[in-house]
Amino acid sequence: MGRDTGVTPSLGLNRRAARIAEGLAADADVFGIHATTLANGTRVLDCGVEQTGGLDAGRLLAEVCMGGAGRVAFVPWTLEGISLPGVTVVTDHPAEACLASQYAGWAIHPEGYFAMGSGPLRAIARVETELYRKLDYAEPADGPGVLVLETSILPEESVAEWVAGRSGVPTDRLILLAARTASLAGGVQISARVVETALHKLAHLGFDVHRVVSGFGSAPVPPVAKNDLRAIGRTNDCVLYGGSVQLHVRAEDDELSALAARLPSSASRDYGLPFYDLFQRYDRDFYKVDPELFSPAEVSLTSVTSGRTFTAGSKNPDVLRRSLLG
Repeated sequence: MGRDTGVTPSLGLNRRAARIAEGLAADADVFGIHATTLANGTRVLDCGVEQTGGLDAGRLLAEVCMGGAGRVAFVPWTLEGISLPGVTVVTDHPAEACLASQYAGWAIHPEGYFAMGSGPLRAIARVETELYRKLDYAEPADGPGVLVLETSILPEESVAEWVAGRSGVPTDRLILLAARTASLAGGVQISARVVETALHKLAHLGFDVHRVVSGFGSAPVPPVAKNDLRAIGRTNDCVLYGGSVQLHVRAEDDELSALAARLPSSASRDYGLPFYDLFQRYDRDFYKVDPELFSPAEVSLTSVTSGRTFTAGSKNPDVLRRSLLG
């Protein structure tokens, strides 16, 4: 497919993600995961639901989420007496890796089951019609289909059949990877969304994300929480109050200067509370939270035209200390 067809050329995100998933499955014991095949042929990798999983499983899970078009690595992360593992994320295909693949935009809800779905199968199913229209991206259903599930329940045959019915990928070509939020792997893969949150915020502000040439980000990895609700708070706080992103963008200085001021999480009216407390205030309804909150704490935008960089926001050690170490 080429630009003249109206669709961005495919990067083969599902094939790339499938290779990473196969590597995880081949060394399941080393990564602390469990791989199985359902009766209908769907491969299921438990990276942190019933299995312990681990940091390295989370790193590869995050790369699966990005369709193999981004790289994740571990670094020490410190801020005013807070010392935690951290992740760095880099991609030279930010629109495709972060929004067409990594963004958790597909609610998987056959009867009796719920998970948030991310990963490159979304680019086949394209159930998020408006998003994929703007991204101008699609992948064919003639190869593997890879989906990452944020859930506390492993998918069974009925879930695979539901996903197959909506994506057009037969069940024996599906690979489903699952981890709960309150797991080591789950925490890593959510912190690794730090660049994705910046891209999503740009899209929310009406900016054409295809003009972002590359993205680099870092964020702390939270200590494992005692339950998934607390983990939702901690993982969000790692990005909102500890995340830092630099984007290289095809744009003029005036446009980037204005964008930078609106991009960090501190531009939101809901900024300043640990996310768990905010979530409780809004009756655990994500849609009541100001959408402009969901962005890294600190953002730098570099114009590839002028070479100038515009930075806004800052990390917030006080909120992180209350959220992660309290």
